[in-house]
Amino acid sequence: MTTTVYKVTGMTCGHCESAVNSEISAIPGVTSVAAVAATGLVTVTAAAEPDDEAVRAAVDEAGYELARPRLSQGPDDPFPRRRRSQR
Repeated sequence: MTTTVYKVTGMTCGHCESAVNSEISAIPGVTSVAAVAATGLVTVTAAAEPDDEAVRAAVDEAGYELARPRLSQGPDDPFPRRRRSQR
């Protein structure tokens, strides 16, 4: 399993979160989605690394914009973009 965090702009409420969750959940291999309007962060857990363009298309379909394809990862970055579970 792979967990990836994306930044989405335009979400302001629970309905926004539901729309984004629904569209991204339809991507093959995605096992869970957690969109948080307050932070604009969307956490996607999938069997394999998600296709960024498929996520972008799903977010667009929901009516929002993928601000950053993935949050950057590196030693100085405050937000890790991916965590692999230990299963």
